[in-house]
Amino acid sequence: MQGNQLNLNNFNKNIIDPVKLTFDSGVYNHGIEKTIENEVLRQLDKSNTNQIGYFHQNIFNHIGEGWSVPREGYDVVNKSKLIYVEMKNKHNTMNLSSSQKTYMRMQNTLLQNPKAQCLLVEVIAGNSQNKIWEVTVDKQKCKNESIRRVSIDKFYHLVTGDQFAFRDLCIVLPTVIKEVVDNLKDREISNSVFKELKAISPNLVKSIYMLSFGQYEGFSHFEPSKL
Repeated sequence: MQGNQLNLNNFNKNIIDPVKLTFDSGVYNHGIEKTIENEVLRQLDKSNTNQIGYFHQNIFNHIGEGWSVPREGYDVVNKSKLIYVEMKNKHNTMNLSSSQKTYMRMQNTLLQNPKAQCLLVEVIAGNSQNKIWEVTVDKQKCKNESIRRVSIDKFYHLVTGDQFAFRDLCIVLPTVIKEVVDNLKDREISNSVFKELKAISPNLVKSIYMLSFGQYEGFSHFEPSKL
């Protein structure tokens, strides 16, 4: 999605899966139009989720002395305090492989600078915490006092010195969002997906298949059954 316009090009940016949409339509007893509409909403929600992640990270360009968001590498750093942060939205979003990779990266940071501290900061951590992060790597349990799992409230406390800084942010957040949204000149989302799909074929099922499989063998004469 680009700005406030959703068209077929950005709708299909990551290649729509027509088979999944067919299953969704049949399993949930939705017509193809409702199924495509749900996919549009899913993509809009994903875009919004990405923006929330941007917010959680980039706010540290503006609060706390010495904190910044580098262009690459760790999500947030404080070079003067030698603190390096990897930020995740939820505590259960990393699989074992991702956890191991992140942990080993932090270990490498400590090898280069033993005085550093590496934090895995979780927005939704389940508990308010600042504890040693234990990970199993190559069947060996690893833990280091300088590699820690920290909930977002404890991280805000570390950054600002205010124990309730994250709570106070959450208190004012609805008002701030409303003010920003109310000041937007154009809040309407232009959606041309259905119009462009029907330009491919009046049959929307055929259109979504041709969108992804149009170059595949036999699809030049593809006529799907009705959903």
